[in-house]
Amino acid sequence: MRRDPAAVADEACDGYLRAIWNATGSAALPPGIAWLGAGSLPSIFPVTDLAAAAVGAAGLAVAELIGHRHGHRPAVAVDRRLASFWFETSLRPAGWKLPAARDPVTGDYETTDGWIRLHANAPHHRDTILRVLGCHGNHDSVARAVAAWNALDLENAIVEAKGCAAQMRSQEAWAAHPQGAAVSGEPLLWRKPAHAAEAPAWALAPDRPLRGVRVLDLTRIIAGPVATRFLAGYGAEILRLDPPGWDEPVAAPELTLGKRCGRIDLRSTEGRRLFRQLLRDADVLVHGYRSDALGALGFDAEQRRRINPGLVDVSLDAYGWTGPWKARRGFDSLVQMSCGIADAGMRALGRARPTPLPVQALDHATGYLLATAAIRGLTERVRTGCGGEARASLARTAALLVQGMEQTDTAPLVPETRDDCTMPSETTAWGRARRVKTPLAVTGAPMAWDIPAGPLGASPASWRA
Repeated sequence: MRRDPAAVADEACDGYLRAIWNATGSAALPPGIAWLGAGSLPSIFPVTDLAAAAVGAAGLAVAELIGHRHGHRPAVAVDRRLASFWFETSLRPAGWKLPAARDPVTGDYETTDGWIRLHANAPHHRDTILRVLGCHGNHDSVARAVAAWNALDLENAIVEAKGCAAQMRSQEAWAAHPQGAAVSGEPLLWRKPAHAAEAPAWALAPDRPLRGVRVLDLTRIIAGPVATRFLAGYGAEILRLDPPGWDEPVAAPELTLGKRCGRIDLRSTEGRRLFRQLLRDADVLVHGYRSDALGALGFDAEQRRRINPGLVDVSLDAYGWTGPWKARRGFDSLVQMSCGIADAGMRALGRARPTPLPVQALDHATGYLLATAAIRGLTERVRTGCGGEARASLARTAALLVQGMEQTDTAPLVPETRDDCTMPSETTAWGRARRVKTPLAVTGAPMAWDIPAGPLGASPASWRA
């Protein structure tokens, strides 16, 4: 007898949710989460199930914090369809358009023996690729140059030159690769407790449970900003810091919601002095620097703990925290190529080119995992006075998506309608826009943002008085 697709999808969501919740330090799931909606994003992998579960885990963490402080844990519900939309974009501009999402050089290219993806959205990464290839910066010129290379040789050449590229590998090749083996041995979330510090003075109101919590955000596209956007939605004060000259014209309207965005030059003496001061007064640090980068600037994990003993320190990287690629630059689309997701999609669907996930699900799911870790860290801080560390990676999230999971509900999502968006519209720095309604409901604590989306560097690099 064929089982009800909705029941199968609920079980899949429960399975992912259990894995995420266990990774944050609990053996048993709290009761009461409800899965709403039907249909799935078009993929051979259960992307919608992962999306719903990742959002649900963060919601459970919010409910746990409220329950610990106020004695009653609110109910949590997640809309699978809306979660799917948020894993792509939540913003719907009204009367204006976002710029092009990627540089023309970014994309998948055929080599002499397969496929490679080049990531050129950052100007310095683009320059590196063109320098290695010795060609002009248009797609056709790059395609001709790439066609003369072996995929692995080109990947190595670009990475050694500090650029970003990924050869398309099969899942079997990734499992046999030293980095794939290293990632398979890592936990979904690496955690380390810290010693007790001075008790925090947060109000933790039941309707805005993170009000009064200060979050220092050193992250860029996309996972880290997703995490801090979620924390802002429950009242946390987010101070995002970017280096001089850095911009994200496509992502900023989507991901700066609820945040103040300043600039800091950590390579300067004054910038490091200011960072120490800001870090000392923070409650949470979320950072996406490569594993060796903050240490090289004088702020390794031990030093950060000395500056702020009670800090909840949450971080991510692309390819994992162990193995030969632990400090490799990477993005969601590159990890999908490396770990076999794009190859599996191509083969299963009979396509002639790499077929990645329909959304950047590794980024978004990792972002909600980081948010879950941060909020559970705050709950532990309230409970025991102890801060702690947590680390995640896009590659380990990819392993969670693909391991033993098959697509459950193959029905398509009902197309978006005007009623799926909020009213009234939001006044961003670029113009008015609407947001897709939030996929998460925590009873008595609605997600809401106090600051509209704005450009990077628009605020002072300081905490609000």
